[in-house]
Amino acid sequence: MIIVNVNGEELQTDVEADTPILWVLRDTFGMTGTKFGCGMALCGACTVHLDGAPIRSCLMPVSRAVGKRIATIESMSKDRVGRAVQAAWIELDVPQCGYCQSGQIMSAVALLASNPRPSDEAIDAAMSGNICRCGTYNQIRAAIKSAAAKLAD
Repeated sequence: MIIVNVNGEELQTDVEADTPILWVLRDTFGMTGTKFGCGMALCGACTVHLDGAPIRSCLMPVSRAVGKRIATIESMSKDRVGRAVQAAWIELDVPQCGYCQSGQIMSAVALLASNPRPSDEAIDAAMSGNICRCGTYNQIRAAIKSAAAKLAD
């Protein structure tokens, strides 16, 4: 039995230790906000936080999360930075198809949690592992800047 902390709750599962976190979240715990994209940790759709750092959950084995905190998109409304980022996404109408947006938001929240006033270069670096097929990169950058400004108030 594997016990992991997901969104502040201790959950247990009997999956194999090498099962990717993504599939434990989606298939075992029913948390479908984290998306499967490429399966190779290249697109960022599966981004979650592990002890506050963004990780690609499609390849990270659940055994690496034991004793750590996993945060998913489902918990971002309870987080001050998460709420600000989500509000900016809505205000600036960032999503088009929306598929990548949970991963985009998770990366943006991690960035602003560690760097509350990021430069364009810092935003580009933090978001470079997240691919948006719709090309909403300008809106994403603007939303991150908007959230940063609102958090600074």
